[in-house]
Amino acid sequence: MIRGSMLILAVALLTDTAIAQQRGAQIDPPSIVEYQPRSTLVVPEHPVPRPRYPVVDFHGHPPRLTSVAAVRQLLLQMDSIGIDVMVQAGGTSGETLRQQLDAIRQAGAEKRFAVFTTLDLRNVGPGSGEQIARQLDADIQAGAAGVGEINKGFGLNHRRTDGSRLRLDDPELDPVWRTAARLGIPVFIHVGDPPEFFEPHDLSNERWLELALFPSRRFNDRSRYPTFDSLMAERDRLFERHPGVKWVLAHLGWHANDLARLGRLFDRHPNLYSEVGAVLYDLGRQPRNARAFFEKYQDRILFGKDSFRPEEYPYYWRVFETEDEYFDYYRDYHAFWKLYGMGLPDTVLRKVYRDNALKLLRR
Repeated sequence: MIRGSMLILAVALLTDTAIAQQRGAQIDPPSIVEYQPRSTLVVPEHPVPRPRYPVVDFHGHPPRLTSVAAVRQLLLQMDSIGIDVMVQAGGTSGETLRQQLDAIRQAGAEKRFAVFTTLDLRNVGPGSGEQIARQLDADIQAGAAGVGEINKGFGLNHRRTDGSRLRLDDPELDPVWRTAARLGIPVFIHVGDPPEFFEPHDLSNERWLELALFPSRRFNDRSRYPTFDSLMAERDRLFERHPGVKWVLAHLGWHANDLARLGRLFDRHPNLYSEVGAVLYDLGRQPRNARAFFEKYQDRILFGKDSFRPEEYPYYWRVFETEDEYFDYYRDYHAFWKLYGMGLPDTVLRKVYRDNALKLLRR
């Protein structure tokens, strides 16, 4: 009995020692930034370095085109990735606008660029709308092709002269939108940011990492910012009041995660268009649903990239043109998931890549 008890005790001690050693060898759980598993999936891959058709980038943010040399340098980069027409969506006004237009003309590149003007929506007060409308008219006469990009400060940060938040549907700006309708120009508007940016920054937030890295993108302070839905309601009222304007929503209106919502907006507003800049991460994780949406609204969707980084454009070509599975996105803090190809038909590709934008830029 004594020998048996000692044997049991020895086994128990050995077991405890083995468990302790095993625990000591364990690696502490990695942080969300450190965990980067390598996929073992082996599937066909079809990288697309150039698009199937020449592309109009409606949401371009290249460097300022203030010299012939700058224009020619940009043309080389555009040609390398299949961009036929670049819209300078970072709008400028007055003399800066004229400098860019002059540099483009001197380089003989008028057919390769469209330049947008901008609106000064800071400190709006009585009479501001008429003043902004006069400047818009002058900039269009100088050669601007449209208005844009009206940035997210409109609706979030811009204030009226009385200190209140400038709402998107403020009637003071009605003269501006009436002028845009009369001129027949596109108005390219960026409203808000992804809906996750307006939610609490907790571990259930799908964009936790991005919000941790960039705290300025958090809009969940209700004492400073409206809710996502209330901001979109202001936007929708603006569209309803000005049906003659050719509105172009940046970033699919931040509804790429809910395409049915954008579809309802398209159905209500036949004068509304949108572009795909910076939302590829949402389209590429729902390829079948996204393809059906693009086929249904193929006359209303434009190509746009947003930040000008030539090495990132081929990710768009691959998602739109192939049916590849489970491949990386180019910016991991936007999305921790993989992308899938939508395999869009040629008729849709031509419209999204080029035809829809050229209709808006015809003038």
